[in-house]
Amino acid sequence: MNIPLLACAMIIFSSSLFSQPNCEALKYYYKDTVQYEACKKSEETQGLYQFSKEYQEILDDALRIDPTFAHAYHKKSTAYLKSGDFVTWKKLMDLAVKYDPHYNLEYRGLMRYKCFRDYGGALKDFDSMDSLGMTSDHLNLARSMCHYSMGNQETAIQLLEPYLDKEEDIFGLTGYLHLGVFYLEKHNYKKAIDMFDRQHEVEQTAENHFYMALAYKAIHQNEKYTEHLIKAKEQYLMGRKMSDGYIHPIHKIYLEDIDHEMSSHSIE
Repeated sequence: MNIPLLACAMIIFSSSLFSQPNCEALKYYYKDTVQYEACKKSEETQGLYQFSKEYQEILDDALRIDPTFAHAYHKKSTAYLKSGDFVTWKKLMDLAVKYDPHYNLEYRGLMRYKCFRDYGGALKDFDSMDSLGMTSDHLNLARSMCHYSMGNQETAIQLLEPYLDKEEDIFGLTGYLHLGVFYLEKHNYKKAIDMFDRQHEVEQTAENHFYMALAYKAIHQNEKYTEHLIKAKEQYLMGRKMSDGYIHPIHKIYLEDIDHEMSSHSIE
């Protein structure tokens, strides 16, 4: 089993994206008795193991009732995501998107970005959401990370800068860190340090101190460079670091990165 993909599926389980449709609403509000029957059939999967034959067969029965019932394709796809079968997962998710894009486009885009590093595909899904009037500011961090990973640093920065002084928080636990690294790599050290200071207010991590150290190193503030590099190691050893447990977060560092930087400048 591909454990990184298992983690991605587990992360999304907590999202409303996986909520069971209201079968009664399909019958009484939308007057769709066929989807109602398919929906009721799909409810029989509750409590069953997603890798089990019975689970998949119930969803197959639901799709025989209504081959356009997007939720069943979505649910079937989960086991393939967990097992790392991207080809089958995408085939099923494409059908889910085809029959219900409003419910499934965001999920497919986020999975492409987070689990499969399919940045171009993720951006296409986010753009499709825009064309359907589903634009959402909270996706701009994901958009930015996709552009950054494709080498479009300026676009990545431009997507996030408008939100720096807004009340709406799209940066989450690590957004300021990522934007700080964008600035660092563009040699805009003042803005990079400002972002790392903001990140420090949200959450202290070894990564934040490490990249802060590199910014101070670049402007020849050796005392602060040393200070933050030592703090980076302290935070790392205390377990305060970017950690998913399964996938490799963008801009994550390791102890050997810190030790290499320290040894190259004779810091103990």
